[in-house]
Order: sequence, then structure tokens, then C-alpha cells
Amino acid sequence: MQYEATFNAIDNILRNEAGCSTELDYIEQTSWLLFLKYLDDLEKEREDEAALSGKVYNPIIKGYMRWNQWAAPKLADGSLDMVNAMTGPDLIKYVNETLFVKLAEFKDNASSAKSLEYKIGEIFSELRNKITSGYNLREIINHIDQLHFQSAEDKHEMTVLYESKIAKMGNAGRNGGEYYTPRPLIRTIVKVVDPKIGETVYDPACGSAGFLCEAFTYMEKRIKSTQDAKTLQEDTFFGKEKKPLPYIIATMNLIFHGLQAPNIIRGNTLAENLSQIQEKDRKNVILANPPFGGSERGEVKQNFDIMTSETAYMFMQHFIKMLKAGGRAGIVIKNTFLSNGDAAALRKLLLEQCNLHTILDLPSGVFQGAGVKTVVLFFDKGTPTEKIWYYQLNPGRNLGKTNALNEDDLADFLKLQKTKEDSENSWSLDVSTLGDDCDLSVKNPNKVEVVDERTPKEIFGNLSQLNNDAQQILKQLEELIKEGENV
Repeated sequence: MQYEATFNAIDNILRNEAGCSTELDYIEQTSWLLFLKYLDDLEKEREDEAALSGKVYNPIIKGYMRWNQWAAPKLADGSLDMVNAMTGPDLIKYVNETLFVKLAEFKDNASSAKSLEYKIGEIFSELRNKITSGYNLREIINHIDQLHFQSAEDKHEMTVLYESKIAKMGNAGRNGGEYYTPRPLIRTIVKVVDPKIGETVYDPACGSAGFLCEAFTYMEKRIKSTQDAKTLQEDTFFGKEKKPLPYIIATMNLIFHGLQAPNIIRGNTLAENLSQIQEKDRKNVILANPPFGGSERGEVKQNFDIMTSETAYMFMQHFIKMLKAGGRAGIVIKNTFLSNGDAAALRKLLLEQCNLHTILDLPSGVFQGAGVKTVVLFFDKGTPTEKIWYYQLNPGRNLGKTNALNEDDLADFLKLQKTKEDSENSWSLDVSTLGDDCDLSVKNPNKVEVVDERTPKEIFGNLSQLNNDAQQILKQLEELIKEGENV
């Protein structure tokens, strides 16, 4: 619980900080400080490992830029060196004019774009310090310095709490159809798609990199050799993100989860011309929750064979084009895709070029605070669709902020999707029965609808009788209470 208490304490300080006003600001400013402390612990760990092997480790961050020099210098007894620990205006001046500037230069000096050094430079090229009070910054640093990331348990606890902060950020700052994807849903999608070591995993609208983080965690458990570990670290995960803050959060989130130099690119995926995608660009697995709504310039729309102003439909065309033959995808999309007339040509393309084998229909409330209804499309590229298996998720309760989706809710789906069995909540559709509009609407033929055949007069009569019965019960209770008082 140390991380939770620390994050709450930092949020309380930032609420009184003039430069920070939203959850987005809180996580952004907490993140860069947390990142530097995490890197310092990582470098110490590597130094110790090198020393045990009789080698010398050359740290990435050197000299006064190291956390234990500028942020938390210590006395011999391990306590903070109050004399040399900067605070107030001196601390703000150093961070803004020296630390951020020098860390941003790492990007230019790195040997490779795949290196951690390059990623550090990218992050601090995009970020700026919004904490204006050096006294607030000193207090936050002191809190973060109490955290340690040496053990697997420490790292796991930190990533869980960091994800909860990302959830708050996502739900507080959504716009243009952007919503935080619940991690139980992501984990379920990853299990169904089942990415394997040696395959490439791609999210071209990665946001805070939730899909890539969960895929990494899933695949890391399947490492059997040092070559597997190297492949997973260097040649497996790829992402793109258009907006600066999610891009920074995505990079740091993946590093916190154990991916040392994430292949995340800052850029607009939709600005790429589909006709220029080559075989070497394609990926084995695509996992994504693309933004819907929003807007793109006219020249961006020209990149797509099926003209549309809906960004999610542009992304769907990108997904189909970017998958290798035999590649697999798990995509969250607004349920209107299944029947919207504007998406008819895109549905036809999907059914012709891919095997859309499963549609998971999600209830309202999965995306907290949003009335949006979504589905998950699971498809493989290379063979046309003949039959689609549907599953209509019914958790038996209303989902919301205090009653979130959990993995138990998805257990029946995970079990049945392996064999595509029919049940009260699942059924199959033969694609040959579809019309020209390829309407894929969710219509559960196995669910028995209870129809109330009473007339309005009968319903009113029943309500009146229930009311009279309730009055009689209350009267009897009052009499029993009086009898008890007289005993």
C-alpha cells in the first residue's frame, strides 16, 4: 500500500500547485519524477550485477543529473542531506534550465533509436515541468524517494497503481471518442488472440499502451531462452500515438512494465497512405481500441479507399492492410459499426479479406462514465468469413464506476469461445444469409424475452392491490410494536 499512499500524498500537493489543474497534469508531473527514480534504481541494479561479474557498468545518466545527486543527496546514515538538497527557486531553476535540457539532448547523442538513452531524450524533449513551486517539488521528490523498484513485488505494485492513475487520466481527459480501456477486457482480448514469441504485436492508436503492456506481460511468461527474451525486448512490440501526453505515458508505462526501449512512435497513423504499406511493414498481431469521432484533414481522408469521416473506420482499413496473411486482430469498436449504413462497404471488405470469427457484444458501463456501447471484433486475415460466433456479455448487474467490469465477468466468454458453443448468451450466424448491406447487428436468438401481456387496466389493478397489501402489513407491524411496548 506504500505506492497508493505516496500517489495520494503527491496528488494532494499538486492540487495546491498553480501549474497543475487536472488529473492529466497530476499524472504527467508525477510520471517524469517517478521515471527518473525508477531509472536510478535500474542503474543501481545494473551496477550491482556488473560488479558481481567483475565488470564495470557505464551508467546512462551520469554525474549531477543522477537522482541521488540533484534530487536526493544522502548523508552517511541514509538521511536526506538538507544542506545540499536543493529547494525553492534554486530547484525549479535547475530542473527547468539544466536537467530537462540535458536529458532532451540524449536523443541526439544516442547510438540507436531503439536504445533506452534515445527514449529518455524523446520523453524529455516532449515534457515540460509544470510545478512552479520549488517547495512543492521538494516535498514531492521526498515522497518519491521513499519508493524502491528493486524487487518484482515492488515493480508489480507500482505498475498496478500507475495503471489506476492512467485510468483516472483517461476518464477525466477523454475527447474525440477516447476512453480508457478496462484492463480485464484487454487481458481477455490478449488471451483470445494469443500472441506468441517471434510474432510482432502492433497498436497504431496505443494511447497509454495498455494493450502492449498486457501483451508483454502475457508473452513474458512464455520465455524459454535468452533469445526469446531478446526477441521480446527488441523485435516484438510496436505502437504509434498522435498526442504528446499519451505518447509519453505509453513509453514510460512500457518501461515500468519491463520493456527497456519501447518501439513507440509519435505520429498520426492515419496520415500514412495505405497504398505505400509494404510486406515488411505488416504485423502478425494487432490489438487496439481506436478513437472514434474526432476529425481529420481532407488530405488524410484521401489515404483510404473507402471514404469516411469516422476515424474508427479509417483505422479499421489500416488494421486490415497492416495485418500479415494469417495475422490476428482483437479490436474494440463502437457497436454502430455493425449496422451503420456508412460502414457497409467496410464490413463487406472485412468479411471478404478476413475471417471475422468472433464478435463480443459488451454492455453499457464497460467504459466508465460513457454511455457508449462497444463490441470486440476478433478476426484473422487471409480467408473470407463464413460463420461468425457471437457472445452477448451479461454480467447480471449494471456496470459503472463503483461496479467495474472484472475478469470473472468474462470467464464464460473465454471458455465458450474456444469451441464456439451455443448458449443463452451465444450463437452463430451464417454469413451467406446476410443482405447487401452486410448488417451484423447483435440479435440474440437464444434469449427468451419475457412479454407482459397484461392490459394497462390490469397492471393498475395489480399495483393498487400491492399498495393495499403493503398498507395492511405496516398496520400489523404497528400493532405488534404497541403490544411489545405494553408487555
